[in-house]
Amino acid sequence: MVQPPTPESDFADALVGEIRHNYRRGRVIVGVDGVEGTARFADSLAEAFRRDGVDTFRASLDDFQRPRVERELRGADSAAGYYFDRYDDSTLKRVLVEPFRLGGSAGFQTASFDAERDTARESRWLTAPADAVLVLDGPFLQRPGLRGQLNFTAYLETRRFGLPEVVAGADELYQAEAGPRFGASAIIDVNDPERPRRSFADSC
Repeated sequence: MVQPPTPESDFADALVGEIRHNYRRGRVIVGVDGVEGTARFADSLAEAFRRDGVDTFRASLDDFQRPRVERELRGADSAAGYYFDRYDDSTLKRVLVEPFRLGGSAGFQTASFDAERDTARESRWLTAPADAVLVLDGPFLQRPGLRGQLNFTAYLETRRFGLPEVVAGADELYQAEAGPRFGASAIIDVNDPERPRRSFADSC
């Protein structure tokens, strides 16, 4: 049964139209960056791409974490540890971003680690057609190790009320190092996730 449109789906459709205008052919990687609400927004965006007839794949940075002993080397409550040690950027690039961008018959994986079980994840190798989109969500997608890897980045903003202290501290490090609002392709206010809206880099 076809679901009726909502403000959230209409917004996703409009954003997909913008992305498709600039990236009609080839492999395209769309990042959904932010510390809250990225999975929901990325799912909505992926569904909008599929409605537009695009072969679409989903992945999350949370499925590319390091083992707990490495993630918590500086302590479980360390903001620096959360920012610098939590995610395995090199594996993300090696098994997903780089082979996806290659195109052709190169295989890629959309997950590498099960953080809950603290063990490597058995993930099958996938292939995609020449024209396909990967929607990747997670925090810190514009930091130096990942900068330049994505075709389009939507940066999500919220009021950050109630964020765990360690996450808020890690985000402060990210803001200082990467300035994600100014590097993003689009800034999205998701304080009301059912009614996302565009924001601007020079707004307060």
